[in-house]
Amino acid sequence: MAEWLSGWKRTCMCGDVSTDRIGQDVTLMGWVQRSRNLGSLIFTDLRDRAGIVQVVFDGEDDDERTFAIGKSLSREYVLAVRGTVRARGEGAINDKMKTGQVEVLVREAKLLNKSETPPIYIEDDAGEAENVRLKYRYLDLRRPVLQNTLALRSKVLSVIRRHMEGEGFLEVETPILTKSTPEGARDYLVPSRVHPGEFYALPQSPQIYKQLLMLAGYDRYFQVARCFRDEDLRADRQPEFTQLDLEMSFVEPEDIQNVVEGAFADVFREVKDMDITLPLPRVTWRDAMDMYGSDKPDTRFEMKIRCVDELVKDCGFKVFEDAVAEGRTVRAIRAEGAAKLSRKEIDALGEFVKTYHVKGLAWATVSLDGAVRSSFAKFMKPEALQTLIEAMGVKPGDALFLIADKKYVALTAMGQLRLRLGHELGLIDKSRYDLLWITEFPLLEWSDEENRFVAQHHPFTCPMDEDFELMESDPGAVRAKAYDLVLNGIEMGSGSIRIHASDLQERMFRLLGFTHEQAWERFGFLLEAFKYGTPPHGGFAFGVDRLIMQITGRESLRDVIAFPKVQNASCLMMQTPSNVAQDQLDMLHIKTCEEEETEE
Repeated sequence: MAEWLSGWKRTCMCGDVSTDRIGQDVTLMGWVQRSRNLGSLIFTDLRDRAGIVQVVFDGEDDDERTFAIGKSLSREYVLAVRGTVRARGEGAINDKMKTGQVEVLVREAKLLNKSETPPIYIEDDAGEAENVRLKYRYLDLRRPVLQNTLALRSKVLSVIRRHMEGEGFLEVETPILTKSTPEGARDYLVPSRVHPGEFYALPQSPQIYKQLLMLAGYDRYFQVARCFRDEDLRADRQPEFTQLDLEMSFVEPEDIQNVVEGAFADVFREVKDMDITLPLPRVTWRDAMDMYGSDKPDTRFEMKIRCVDELVKDCGFKVFEDAVAEGRTVRAIRAEGAAKLSRKEIDALGEFVKTYHVKGLAWATVSLDGAVRSSFAKFMKPEALQTLIEAMGVKPGDALFLIADKKYVALTAMGQLRLRLGHELGLIDKSRYDLLWITEFPLLEWSDEENRFVAQHHPFTCPMDEDFELMESDPGAVRAKAYDLVLNGIEMGSGSIRIHASDLQERMFRLLGFTHEQAWERFGFLLEAFKYGTPPHGGFAFGVDRLIMQITGRESLRDVIAFPKVQNASCLMMQTPSNVAQDQLDMLHIKTCEEEETEE
């Protein structure tokens, strides 16, 4: 039968019992990790959020009731004990435990609650399938690795809040029930009971509200914001996520970047005991694509992409010559140590790059004895091949890979190949944390699906001053005052200077295919607000979940969120989404497709 605390007060956490407390009386409360009955002695590992400590029931000294409790213990029973801290015997010290030099000799005990046999082991390396762990997430969350991760997450948010407050920011909460707007991922919609047939949307970000706060004169705003996007899930995506959101008035991009990188520097110093050199490197989008084939490059290893058009335009190999002559390009990388790859492995790389819409992969290897093996050598002038190998710095043991195609198609495929080779060849220093800014993104990108330009970031992003004149004549060439922060090849977050004038915002909407009426119907409140003295402003937002995932080295966001969703956006523990009662649907004036089919 479960007992009550009845005045017992915990004096310290289990994981905090140390040699400093030897001889002291303590009161501990927690869960039984395991219990070993040796007859007159019972050794029980008691666990709480801070760690595990061994408590000892002694049948010769304990009263009958206390020892009976000790004998009854099983995994995950909830236990409170009073006792004295003592040093373990020399042969009983456990160096693998933080509390391994001490134990607590129990004097009194309360069995606060029993537990059925748990369906999963409460251990870090138990190995149960993820779907089982997520079904019993409340038990999975007892595992030390998850408790430590969520404690670290709390500390990171605390560090960020202190940094933002020190920079003069105000924390302001913005609405969760908001307006559905286009130009982004799909919204989660919430039907209104009092406005039949109308819907709120859960925010994909607080974007418009934070711009309005700048108009309202709040100057520096931040928020740890909960956001929602109805999009296909991956390991680094969840339908609901947390971001650090900020906005500043009277600023240029570097002002915002300085605040953000200062927050990251504080986090790494206080959480990882690492110093980050500031200011962070800044690379334009065009340079990032040219060098790495990605707008979120992993810079922990070299292997930069090079344009070899001049080297191959008269090389004798028709594939390369035609690509250059027709305005396409030939891009190459040198992969250190890749000559050891087998022909089967190289062929697999060729199939891999084809998934990025290129026709194929050309390659050459130089063995340790200097012999050249190549997929195109017989088509190419020998002196041209030798010149190419020398110009690319290919050494014995290295491989050379080339792709001929349209510029950004070739660069994107080569960027993905670069990453795959970096992992397969062990070239990535996983102890490093490389942060950098990617700047001057294209303002717009063409959507074949919609047959129009769409905003690469969002429709409120300001063009570069010198590109205003290109907005109608050459929209694809317009650069944005936009910037992303990248950590080890993962986009942490993005930001931009915003449009703060109604006429420019309307020009932007026209470029995106909105009529005047459509723009005012959907964003009239913002265009109207811009008439009343909007300051130049900009902001940034980064994913807290992604940052924690990188700091802890976890493979999935599900490992750093308390109650995550799985691949199909459902919660296995609460079995959501779920059906609701018909009277609830009636109140919301909703009829489902299933109902209509039944009526027919």
